[in-house]
Amino acid sequence: MTFLIARGWLAMIIDLNTQVWTNLDQLGKELAGKVRTQSNQIGGAIDGSSAAHERAATCVDGSVILGFRSQLLGAHIPNEFVAEYVAKDPSRRVGVAGIDPMSDDCMDQIDVAVGLGLAGIAVSPTCQGFHPSHSDAMKVYERCADLSLPLFVITQQPLTPAAQLEFARPASWDEVARALPKLPIVISQLGHPWIDETLLLLSKHECVFADISLVASRPWQLYNALLNAFSMEVMDKLLFGSGFPLETPARAIESLYTVNAFSHGTQLPSVARASIRSIVERDSLARLGIDSEITAASHRADLDEDEGMTLDDYAPADGRLEESSEGHSGGSSWGNSGGNSG
Repeated sequence: MTFLIARGWLAMIIDLNTQVWTNLDQLGKELAGKVRTQSNQIGGAIDGSSAAHERAATCVDGSVILGFRSQLLGAHIPNEFVAEYVAKDPSRRVGVAGIDPMSDDCMDQIDVAVGLGLAGIAVSPTCQGFHPSHSDAMKVYERCADLSLPLFVITQQPLTPAAQLEFARPASWDEVARALPKLPIVISQLGHPWIDETLLLLSKHECVFADISLVASRPWQLYNALLNAFSMEVMDKLLFGSGFPLETPARAIESLYTVNAFSHGTQLPSVARASIRSIVERDSLARLGIDSEITAASHRADLDEDEGMTLDDYAPADGRLEESSEGHSGGSSWGNSGGNSG
């Protein structure tokens, strides 16, 4: 199905969760092997090259590129490489340093990351083997708070046997959020598979957010997550992310805008299109306090043929994008100012 994306002049589409690598082995032997297996299963290589990222990112105004380092997995996407890639087009990219709090030089690496111009820190308790409130990790978070660096909590997919799921629970971040209430924390993938736990965390803490990366690849899970997020009044805490290269931003946006297919012709509620659009077009960088050169206008200058058009001007071939925010016959719409009308 063909899906075209354009943006109104006031919109800002930021893909908050992407990665780039020079070769697959930077993910470590075990994880690289899992990615190769997954590539074979889907019948095509999962391409994390800079060229592939550039092609995929044409439908968004800006991308956040996440570094990754794990002693546990033997993985290292160098922060220097991330910074170099960002520097090639800072009007479209923001870099985040991968830091392993269990490494002896983690504090020095934060200082290096700041010197490289990286705008945040990414950690992965599951893939680095530590409890989120580990004393060494808390020192990393405190440094982030001192430097006004948002913290990105990622779970590197696909999970390997060495990954430690006991450290993946979103609720484990409650202690961190209580200790550092002003530190912006982004939970990737809505904390999958503990999505409701993540939503509860978002409702509890002002500076805790979640991105929808890779969940958009599972439409039924996405549909239920959005309904629950609305009922818990945390739709404004959800941020757009694709999870590139395991997913593309175009497919993730398409999945969001067609999520109400499950409620067509049923009594199931639908998610208001205005609420979905707010996720896609939210200026995530501003919400996280990240200064960047990215502006909506700078990207749309490259799309002269789309000048003045908005998402309402585009639809998938089957027309599902044209569903109104008031819902459809047979179901109620959630996410409007009036709440659930059913």
